[in-house]
Formats: sequence, structure tokens, C-alpha cells
Amino acid sequence: MRVRLDLAYDGTDFSGWAAQPTRRTVQGVLTEAISTVLRTPLRLTVAGRTDAGVHAHGQVAHVDVPAALDPQIDGLVRRLNRYLPPDVRVRATTRVPDAFDARFSALRRHYRYRVTGAPFGAEPLRARETVAWPHPLDAGPMNAASRLMLGEHDFAAFCKRREGATTVRALQRFDWAAAPDEPGVLVASVSADAFCHSMVRSLVGALFEVGRGHRPVAWPAELLARTARASEVTVAPPHGLSLTGVDYPPPGELAARAEQTRRIRVPGPGAG
Repeated sequence: MRVRLDLAYDGTDFSGWAAQPTRRTVQGVLTEAISTVLRTPLRLTVAGRTDAGVHAHGQVAHVDVPAALDPQIDGLVRRLNRYLPPDVRVRATTRVPDAFDARFSALRRHYRYRVTGAPFGAEPLRARETVAWPHPLDAGPMNAASRLMLGEHDFAAFCKRREGATTVRALQRFDWAAAPDEPGVLVASVSADAFCHSMVRSLVGALFEVGRGHRPVAWPAELLARTARASEVTVAPPHGLSLTGVDYPPPGELAARAEQTRRIRVPGPGAG
């Protein structure tokens, strides 16, 4: 029986999502919790592996559990959260079709990046999720540069390449806006069908250079012509980044979406 888990966590004290020997990770903590509560070894599959220090408000994972444990699913949220530490929460557990795959069935992922140029830095209650940037940032040029990057491209210049993995992605949203009632705070909203390793933080780092006037508006988009990581792009700090949501198709389209996602991507006409 497949169960979907909706998750939130403060990534500050985690070494990322993926389980690692001797390190505290979100996957490690959650796997121990659900395996202990249900008294059987289980394995989690996640929508997006977050790096060390990155947060999540809308992470999704799935787990396959023995059908005999079905009666325990309804009360699983309370039982898990009594066991879990306060920096990770299971918000909901839902029975889903076997065709649901938290990773491969996803249509798109949504991220948010928070940065402040206020002279006093980040507000104390938001400091763990807001980067204090030492230079003023102009949202106008940043938005102009972000728009030039929308669409399907090879984002090799903004990714840490992994053997056998494609860097072609469809960037569907990338914009900057002032946070309501938070003077000096800018929030980037970034959505794509998927992201390669360090892609969001590299995009944000490149746009910081545009926002402070050190690079022209066209510069980030020009890097899309590269076939390898651009050394001049600085990766933005992790703690400003949060995974805010994952979108999935209707149940009848889950299997087809997973099959489509598993295929290796190649740029189409006009993909840059």
C-alpha cells in the first residue's frame, strides 16, 4: 500500500535530505521515525532532495507499507509527530494509487528564496530563512533578467553536473517581489518541472550580481549557451531557500507522467 507524506522542516540543523552515515539528515530522521512507529523497515522516496540548510514547507514523499498496516494510517500523523524532533513535521498522510511516485509523477516544484538588504540584517524571528545581503538589490533589473531565462533550456551553467543526469529543465516561473510588511526583504518565486543540483541557488546568485549593478540584465541568460558550469556564478547561501510545493496530475495521469519524466530530456527547437 502506497502512502503519501506531506512534510515541512527547518533545514538549519540537517545535512540535507538524503541519508548519510554519521550525519543528521531529514530522510534519516523520518525513516527511523516511521519504521519505528509502524514496526517495520521502510524506505522513503522524495519529490526533491534538498541540500544542507535548505528548508521545506511543501515537501512530498511516498512510502510503501504492508497492507496489513492500513488501519494505522488514519492516526499516523499524530503518532509520527510525537516521535519526531520539532524541526521536522509530517503534515498529512494520504493513501495514494500505486502509480503515484513522489519524484517522477511531479509536474513541477515551487521554491522561494528570501533575502534582505536592510541595514540591520534579517529580523530575528525570520533569520533562519532569510539571507542578509550586504549590498542594495534593485528588483527591476532582477525581474528583467529573470524573464529572459524562462522556458526550456540547458541549465548546465547553473548546475553541479552529475554523471548520466540531464541539465535540461523547463523554468516556468522566476520573479522577485517585495515581501509584504517586511521592509527591505525581497522574495524570489521559482518554479520548474524539475531542478538539477544547486540550480535554484545558482540562479539566485547570478541575479544578485544583476541586482547590485555588477552585471548587465542579459548576462544570466547569456550563460545558457554554456555546456559546463560557469565558475563566475556564485551559489547563494542555502538558508534563504525553501521548497514550498509540488504539483501532481490527476490520478489517471500519474503513470504516464512518471514514464515521461524518466525519459532523458533533450532540448527541443528554440530551447536555447
